[in-house]
Amino acid sequence: MSRTIRIGTRDSELALWQATTVKDQLEALGHTIKLVPVKSTGDLVLDKPLYELGITGIFTKTLDVAMLNGEIDIAVHSMKDVPTMLPKGIVQAAVLKRANYMDILAFKNNEEFLGSPDGIIATGSLRRKAQWLNQYPTHTVVDLRGNVNSRLEKLNKNDWNGAIFAAAGLERIGLEPENTIGLTWMVPAPAQGAIMVVAMENDLEIREICAELNHRETEICTKLERDFLRELEGGCSAPIGALAYIDKEEKVNLKGVLLTIDGSQKLEAALTAPLGKHENLGIDAAKSILSRGGRRLMNELQGADLKTNVFSTKKFTEAQLQKFSSGIRVDSEDFIKISPNRISPIILKKSLGNIVFTSKNAVESLLTNCSPAELQFKNIYCVGRKTKRLIQKKIGPVAHVENSATDLANYLVEYMDGTQVTYFHGNLSLEDLPTILEGNNINVNKVEAYKTKLSGKAIPESVEGILFYSPSTIESYLLKNKPHQVAYCIGETTATEARKHFKEVKVANIPDVESVIELVNSNYSQ
Repeated sequence: MSRTIRIGTRDSELALWQATTVKDQLEALGHTIKLVPVKSTGDLVLDKPLYELGITGIFTKTLDVAMLNGEIDIAVHSMKDVPTMLPKGIVQAAVLKRANYMDILAFKNNEEFLGSPDGIIATGSLRRKAQWLNQYPTHTVVDLRGNVNSRLEKLNKNDWNGAIFAAAGLERIGLEPENTIGLTWMVPAPAQGAIMVVAMENDLEIREICAELNHRETEICTKLERDFLRELEGGCSAPIGALAYIDKEEKVNLKGVLLTIDGSQKLEAALTAPLGKHENLGIDAAKSILSRGGRRLMNELQGADLKTNVFSTKKFTEAQLQKFSSGIRVDSEDFIKISPNRISPIILKKSLGNIVFTSKNAVESLLTNCSPAELQFKNIYCVGRKTKRLIQKKIGPVAHVENSATDLANYLVEYMDGTQVTYFHGNLSLEDLPTILEGNNINVNKVEAYKTKLSGKAIPESVEGILFYSPSTIESYLLKNKPHQVAYCIGETTATEARKHFKEVKVANIPDVESVIELVNSNYSQ
């Protein structure tokens, strides 16, 4: 094959080790390989929103997007991090032979704390926490996040007795501490210890090449474990473990567990079937658990007090709520209400050269006053990708889009034809854009298209972070609340306002709701 195969990977040490392993195996088969570390989603060039493509995994989303954009040919993942439903157009191309699937306890000093009621164990996994508390109900489990290296460093710096890791991760990068215990009683995450290679469904040449790396036994076992997980998952986070293996008599064995977060309840299923008649083991095990109280337990978990708590000042759809990572509990409410203004027909029936929108609200409000066919707009400029999509769908082509009002104003000063714009805006819109334009001798005809009503409410102090989508949502929030720990902002204009009140402000890479959700997920995965 003359084609160079581009392997996408995250840039952590473990991810690079896994990608290099795949690279070495493909090169041994005579192929030319290039590693492509991918850091962020960047400017997505997609025909559909991410939620329509089914992209959900926080650890895999970036590589999914890179593949769909044609930047890489295959991606390499820790299989336990891959959602049970892959995005449309992406398929599993190979599963490498499984490494050590066990969880291990790295401990300090000695093991005496295992017989003490006062042990302190660190882990960021709900599954590990629940199983540890089921085994040691009087111990304390503290949160531990970050890559393998940073978690080991935190263990050394804190007064914890130990921390739980995936054995395969430590072994692969040669970081296994001297003092470890294999937790043979702990059921691992589905597909733990396995490496998955994914490719585009329509790239048959690449899929045939990757198939040479596939380990059939690992493929069978991990599929059953993921079937078990998928059948149990009801859209909420839950401590779920599963392990399948094929014994010497060619029988397939599967054990699955579901627990409450505090470990006080545990439901198990263990099934066996001859190889060749094993296909439904995972689903059957899950159904067994669901029929014995698992469905009630899953319903209770949906309202459980999970590790984190964030609040959105914009009401989320059910699809958006499903995009949050495990362990993040979310509440949301609309903190601003929009009411369209009546716009004079004299304005709307004019032939207008340069039109500016800085929000979808202005576009939607405008269209309550007239039909798109009546509009005579020559050049339309806007802020935000979603605003652009709405304009193109309802009105017509967009001449240029920027991520912030300031950036758009600077662009217009530099490149716009003419010295006049018509700016459709809300009553609380910031003056950044008109101020810049008027300061550069561009006349701004302001048309108030809608009114924003502030409708915030008091938020519990336990909330750790607030999601904001405009300066108005910040203003509404502050009427009844003091600043919480973190402000997650949709764009730089909102972030500028947030920095006046919040100590920690984080800004999404792309100005849309899904990117803000991704920002929250990224923060809690560190």
